[in-house]
Amino acid sequence: MLSLRKLEPSDLPFLYQWENDASAWADGANHNPLSQQDLRDYIASTTGDIYKDGQLRLIIESNDPMVNGATVGCVDFFDLDPRNRRAALGMYIAPDYRGQGVGKEALRLLEAYAFDFLHLRVLYAVIAANNTACTALYRNAGYQPSSPLPAWTLESDAVIWIKTNVVFRMGLSVGQGENS
Repeated sequence: MLSLRKLEPSDLPFLYQWENDASAWADGANHNPLSQQDLRDYIASTTGDIYKDGQLRLIIESNDPMVNGATVGCVDFFDLDPRNRRAALGMYIAPDYRGQGVGKEALRLLEAYAFDFLHLRVLYAVIAANNTACTALYRNAGYQPSSPLPAWTLESDAVIWIKTNVVFRMGLSVGQGENS
């Protein structure tokens, strides 16, 4: 059982380790080490309000009593487009917790928050074509491959995986009026 929670100053050691995991840099936007001060400033500056910040990082925490509330990863909403109600997703699972269903459950929680609480219509993730674990995660969660991105990184092509929470009727999405 997992839960998602807002960043706290006590998360600094985890963020420092994860953001400086060079093996993950090829799949993300960060390509250089971050200092503890960089991360302290980030934690202090984030409001935890996706609409104010345009992004939201949440910590994935295990509620399993066997691991005593361990911090097992983080998830990000970024590139928020409030008008069109869409956001990009990113996820990092600590190496010790990979292959145990953490990503699947964290994605389920993230989707529930995005679709049911934030009322987003579209979630998407850019996944390197050679990242078979993430490709399987998003495919099995009902995301559809959309746009191929040739030579997206030095190491690999990439694919945009999209999931929508919209039902269309007669050319209008549910909840959309004629004057919207």
